[in-house]
Amino acid sequence: MSFAVPPAPNELPDLLLSIRSASKAYGGVHALRAVSLDLRAGEVHALVGENGAGKSTLVKIITGAETADAGEILVNGRSVTANSPALARSLGIAAIYQQPALFPDLSVAENIALALETHSPGAVVDWGARRRRARELLGRIGAAIDPDREASSLTMPEQQLVEIAKALGAGARILILDEPTACLSDREAEALFRLVDELRAGGAGLLYITHRLTELRRIADRVTVLRDGQAVATCGISEVSPAELIRLMVGRELSAIFPKQEVPRGEVVLELRALGCRLTGVHDVNLAVHAGEILGIAGLVGSGRTELANVLFGLTPADQGEILVEGRRVRIDSPEQACALGFGYVPEDRRQAGVIGPMAVAQNVSLASLAAISRYGFLQEPEEYRLAETYCRQLEVKTPSLDTPVVQLSGGNQQKVALARWMATDPRVMILDEPTQGVDVGAKIEVYRIIGEMAARGLAVILISSDLDEILGLCDRVAVMASGSVTAVLGRAEATPEKILALALGHPVGVGQ
Repeated sequence: MSFAVPPAPNELPDLLLSIRSASKAYGGVHALRAVSLDLRAGEVHALVGENGAGKSTLVKIITGAETADAGEILVNGRSVTANSPALARSLGIAAIYQQPALFPDLSVAENIALALETHSPGAVVDWGARRRRARELLGRIGAAIDPDREASSLTMPEQQLVEIAKALGAGARILILDEPTACLSDREAEALFRLVDELRAGGAGLLYITHRLTELRRIADRVTVLRDGQAVATCGISEVSPAELIRLMVGRELSAIFPKQEVPRGEVVLELRALGCRLTGVHDVNLAVHAGEILGIAGLVGSGRTELANVLFGLTPADQGEILVEGRRVRIDSPEQACALGFGYVPEDRRQAGVIGPMAVAQNVSLASLAAISRYGFLQEPEEYRLAETYCRQLEVKTPSLDTPVVQLSGGNQQKVALARWMATDPRVMILDEPTQGVDVGAKIEVYRIIGEMAARGLAVILISSDLDEILGLCDRVAVMASGSVTAVLGRAEATPEKILALALGHPVGVGQ
């Protein structure tokens, strides 16, 4: 398919923002190469691309955090020179990031006021006016949030609403939403989409950055694809399929994304018999996972998928039923016991529980293997580095060195470090909860390769995912959960999106076990 070059500014009605041939290099690395992009009033313009494609650099240039080496920015048809964060805000540009930057110990009203008020030293604060202003702005976007609440008590979607209220209070008409649904449930995401619809109807222009291509038909009018610092396509969202977007982003066809390996199914490694945990609501779970098998766990948010993983890893021990490992009944009352039985667990929240950001790559990889690389209670650093080097090489972790803090790596490489930690323990059972959440398409392909190699080595892999394409593309069988229990187990040949959704909603369908 072919894509037209974006029209010149005078051909576009209500053009809010125009980027013309923006380029940026850091040393000898070109982060952007002559990128052009337009944003109209009343439009949601999606920006997609792998990590490293140039999205963040483009946002920094628009918001004044970075200066382009070449090119031009026009806001409302006027060229912007010497852009800066303060100038960008005065021009009506605001960015809402995946992790909102609120001051946690201040109230909602105080956070909003910091963005809107200016006071001379010794000035008296009109607290009533401050609260009324915050309430009015929150009301404009339908957010029923008490202005006196501390920001630390807000949920992630509430924090995003406060950030949007701040932007509207500052008169922003150009809003940049950077991965806004990465930490939201489906219900919370839909509420955000309705707000975006209202902002669009009010004449705002929104630049929407996401890895979730399934969102685009719901939310976007046009999409621009960045690859290797270049804009390779701009088109209407109805003109391009998700498969074509992926090909444009990674330069590969969709068929190469799920390279399913056929692996002979071995003996049962893990068996669950009427397993339950009253604390988490998991109950009556009956499952068997074989060596060399990838068993998918599907279900809606709140169905009990993550809760089951926590039970298996001893974070919330089972108080009902049985767990058998290679035919032997066991108790798992702690993560230490789970590790000793050969379990590995990559949790859903990578930043909070998957990796320790300030620690070096080598230290993150070795965390679950400290006993094996210690002598007489002392860590043997040469062995730690050999271990980290071995698994970083196997998993193709891209890092400047093994001493680099993990927080400095891309999301995909952070996830590979989390995988490397557990691969280094030589596990028998690997539990992966949303292993590709928040990583770009290219990194997903690499994680899928690693998961396939785990099964090929004979591991029993439990894959929990909200991405049905991921479940259907990788798994040998799919267990569907609803209300804390497994409603059915589908074979690869009979698993379809329709059947999985029906079972997840509690509707029985004719399936095998």
